[in-house]
Amino acid sequence: MKNNNESEKHWLVRKKTIVLLWRVGLMILFLLVMADFFVHAHPYFGIDGSFGFYSWFGLITCIAMVLVAKALAIFLKRKDTYYDDE
Repeated sequence: MKNNNESEKHWLVRKKTIVLLWRVGLMILFLLVMADFFVHAHPYFGIDGSFGFYSWFGLITCIAMVLVAKALAIFLKRKDTYYDDE
């Protein structure tokens, strides 16, 4: 029996589509990392010539940006009633 509620959802919210998008995204990431075997790098600093440098550097940079944003939120946040106060 098919769940009618599942078919009425937007296609990007359906569980089947989410699983498919994860698989496709991970496959693309895997292929891009494996491309390091076939692309000749011209490293400028030395470390940027290591295997998968742009992959792990991007991951570390993304994590750092999230942590900095969380730290900034501590200082910049307002109360829930900020716009209601007059």
